[in-house]
Amino acid sequence: MNIYLDETGQISKHKDSKYFIIGSFTTGDSKRVQKQFVGWKKKKFPRKLRNLSEVKFSNTGLDDTLRLKTIKFISNLDVRIRYSFIKLNNIPNDYLGKNGIKAGHLYTDMVSKTLESYFPISDMSFRVFCDTRNLKGLTSSEFKSIVTSIIRSQLDPKSIIQIERLDSTTNVNIQIADWICGALDRYYNNKKFGNEFFAVLKNNLLSEGLELFKKSVINQKIQL
Repeated sequence: MNIYLDETGQISKHKDSKYFIIGSFTTGDSKRVQKQFVGWKKKKFPRKLRNLSEVKFSNTGLDDTLRLKTIKFISNLDVRIRYSFIKLNNIPNDYLGKNGIKAGHLYTDMVSKTLESYFPISDMSFRVFCDTRNLKGLTSSEFKSIVTSIIRSQLDPKSIIQIERLDSTTNVNIQIADWICGALDRYYNNKKFGNEFFAVLKNNLLSEGLELFKKSVINQKIQL
């Protein structure tokens, strides 16, 4: 199984976003999906964007009509989506330090929980490809080690586990994950056409989104 994963923005509290989202998908034919998305970009995107190595959902050279058409195109590919999200006001005390949010640790935990939602599986290989980002407090090796140890316990001992952090400009399927995250961000953060974006992707969801730590604030108040 190959899983492609990305996220929305930064883990920080600001007025434009109440939620942080980890989006992922798997597909039966990664190369075919990649080829089809590149073909769509070269045919449908504005001329000045067609040959760029990456065009993100948020690119200012796109309008929402084209964004929605692109999400519809992605939804017709063989993509099966799982995602998790957290309300930024619900970040547990364990992830709050003297210098602010322990973003690297929280991100790693969210990635792990998102991947766990794919289990049980019978595949003998579990390969994860995610974008590089600032892990703030963790090294890349530590991130890979933590995620691997969490998922290894749920796989056959002989299974192959691969966790790769890649520059998204080099991996088209991570770019597709960026588009999925962009659409989910519009929906959860009540942005323009959010309902329309979510309605398009709904049939591609393997399950409802996994909300993490939704009881943490209540529990923290009780402990006080």
